[in-house]
Amino acid sequence: MLKRLWLCTAWALVQVLSVAPAQAQQGFSFVALGDLPYGSPDKAYGPYRTLIDRINTLNSDFSIHVGDFKSGSTLCSDEEFAHQLAHFQRFKGAVVYTPGDNEWTDCHRANNGPYDPLERLAALRQRFYTPGRSLGQQPLALQNQSDVMPTHGRYVENQRWMHQGTLFATLHMVGSNNNFETRDPAAVQEFFERDAANVAWIEATFEQAHQRQASALVLAFQADVFETRSAWEDFPPWSGFRKSMADTLLPLARRWGKPVLVVHGDSHQFKIDQPFQLDKKPLTNVTRLIVPGASDVRAVKVTVQGAAFAFEMVTPAP
Repeated sequence: MLKRLWLCTAWALVQVLSVAPAQAQQGFSFVALGDLPYGSPDKAYGPYRTLIDRINTLNSDFSIHVGDFKSGSTLCSDEEFAHQLAHFQRFKGAVVYTPGDNEWTDCHRANNGPYDPLERLAALRQRFYTPGRSLGQQPLALQNQSDVMPTHGRYVENQRWMHQGTLFATLHMVGSNNNFETRDPAAVQEFFERDAANVAWIEATFEQAHQRQASALVLAFQADVFETRSAWEDFPPWSGFRKSMADTLLPLARRWGKPVLVVHGDSHQFKIDQPFQLDKKPLTNVTRLIVPGASDVRAVKVTVQGAAFAFEMVTPAP
C-alpha cells in the first residue's frame, strides 16, 4: 500500500489516506524539487542524476525546479551553468525552472568566483529561458511575462501555464531577502524593479485565474518568505517580500477563495502546512509545500484532483 497525504484546501481538511498504487494516476501530477544539486560535482551530481532518472519513471505531466541548482559556496561559472542546463535536459518530460539566490545574487562572494550578480542574472536569462517553452526533452508551452507585459520586458523567467483546470505561475522571488540589500546601488535598483514585476505578475495571474475559471492555482518560487519575520510581523518593513506577499499575493488569495498551493525551497526541510495569515486570520485556502534539498536528495510528487492536492516523496532509485 502507498501512503499519501491529501490536502483538500477548499475545506481546510487534512487526511492521511492509504491508496492502492493503481489509484495513483487519478487526476494529474507534477514533480516539485529544488536546492539541488548541492556540493562538488564528484559528490553531488551522481545522486542528483539518479533522482532525475527516478522522476523520469513516474509519468508525471511535468516538473518544477524552484531554484538553487548549486550551493552557496560553489562557483557561479559558465561551466557550472552548462552542467546544470544539461541536467535540466536530462528530464524526459518538461521541466520549468525559476531562479534561486545561489545562481546570481550571492555570486559576489569570494568562494563563488567572485562574479558580478547582475551579469550572472543576464547569463541565466540567456541560457536557461526560451520564450514560449520550458526546458526538458518534451518542452511545455507557456507564457513569459517578458512577452505579455512589455513594461516588464526583461522578466522572461516569470512564466505561466494552464493544465487541466489548474493555473501555474513562477515568480522570481529568491532567498537572501530577495536581494533587498544595500550592498550597492545597482542591487537596490534591481530589487525594486523585479519586485514591481513580480507584483504585476501576481495580479495578472489571479485575474487570469478568475477569467479562465481555474479550479486551483499553484505559485512556485525559491525563497522562504518568512526568513525576515519578526516577533510582531510576518513581513516587517525590512522584508524583501512585504509588497509581493503581504500586500499582493495574500489579499488576492483571500479574495479568490479557491485553493492556492505555494511551492518553494530555500530552507531545505520538507514541510506541508498552512502558515499564512492576513489581518491576523489564517488563510485556510492557501497551502505551502517546502521541497527538500541540499543533503536531502529527494523530490515531491504532487497529484492534483479537483480542489485537492496529494503529496508523495520521490527518492532516487537504489
